[in-house]
Amino acid sequence: MTDQQILLKKLLTQRHWQTYSTFCKEYDKAAKKVDPSLQGGWPSRAQLHRWLTGELKGLPYSGHCRVLEAMFPGLSVQELFSTANAVEEHEPKTQPAPARSAGPTTQISALSHMADVTAVFSSRSAFSSAYPASALLDRAKGINAAGLSLNMLCQNYPDYQLRRLLESGTRIRCLFLDPNGQAIRAREAEEGHIENTLTTLTALNISVLTRLRDRLDPASAQRLELHVYDETIRFNILIVDRALCVVQPYLPQARGVDSPTLVIRDNTAAEGLFPVFDQVFSEMWERSKPV
Repeated sequence: MTDQQILLKKLLTQRHWQTYSTFCKEYDKAAKKVDPSLQGGWPSRAQLHRWLTGELKGLPYSGHCRVLEAMFPGLSVQELFSTANAVEEHEPKTQPAPARSAGPTTQISALSHMADVTAVFSSRSAFSSAYPASALLDRAKGINAAGLSLNMLCQNYPDYQLRRLLESGTRIRCLFLDPNGQAIRAREAEEGHIENTLTTLTALNISVLTRLRDRLDPASAQRLELHVYDETIRFNILIVDRALCVVQPYLPQARGVDSPTLVIRDNTAAEGLFPVFDQVFSEMWERSKPV
């Protein structure tokens, strides 16, 4: 792997195209102009990772090369896969950097050392003040949620808004800690709750969504999937559109609301956390059972 940044990676970051989903959209726009048959032929997430980290041997297939050169007019594919020295050489040709004040530059520099973590909060309540449920979910096309009772979806977000999302095509997958399992009782004891406090709340939240699902038309109902799992709870995970991830660890003897919270945006960074928690959710989902 090269120690210098690939020009393609820097250009994607400059244009805010660094998330995988955004890259694919821009790739398709360029492919449509070059050759419509190339639409949908974007690289896999793993391939894009190799492109941006210098792990690629040689150049991509000719179709990819044609599209990349259309995405970045004036640059050859050889230049796009060159390293940091070429970045400095070609920056004036592509997009002049706007003048920035010292403050924002310092902030961006600091965040660059945090991989894809874009915000950190000391508690869930602090996070909720900065990121209301409506701001996170109102335009979502895909929502994956795993945790204990999933209060953000079941208590903090109106039923009619969930219904609107589902009827407009949004897919929602909810993974609850099983209210009839052993893990939730262990967590209840660890947090010092009266017996059945968490089991009752979780069962209530599941019933809120099952009742909503029962009122939907068949196609919309299929887009709301409810599962339960019975394992030691470690994280509350919310993934929106496979691009934004909110993670809250469960601390010993502390309520979930007191947990620190990380906001992570997928930027295909080699050291990024987004793929880690995306995989955690996927593996938990595979081990779970439907409600």
